Amino acid sequence: MNMKRIATSAAAVLLALTGGLAMTTPAGAADCPSGHFCAWTDANHGGQRANWSGDDGWWESYIADEDSSWANHGISGPGIKDHVRVYSRAHQGGYMTICLAPGQEVGYNGAANDNGDSHTWAMSC
Repeated sequence: MNMKRIATSAAAVLLALTGGLAMTTPAGAADCPSGHFCAWTDANHGGQRANWSGDDGWWESYIADEDSSWANHGISGPGIKDHVRVYSRAHQGGYMTICLAPGQEVGYNGAANDNGDSHTWAMSC
């Protein structure tokens, strides 16, 4: 009887551990390098990806006004610009279409869709 109780407890622990791992590693996590901001041409991080580790005042033609999803995998720390502001015109002109906090991934945003032309790293949104 003790062996049965131990086996049942072990199975419960294994189930709890595997369930916890699934929750900490989301299946839909965006493929974006650490330290970078990424934008994709399609919703849900699909299509062509562009990624940057710094500011860009004039996005390449394939992503300019074609951005449909975004991820901020920047590095955070004291005094580090870790938020990303996306703008509707080159050289951070026009209006801010979307702003991402550190670690934030956005699969789609209707207001920001196909509107990005440049971005900058900032201390906040």
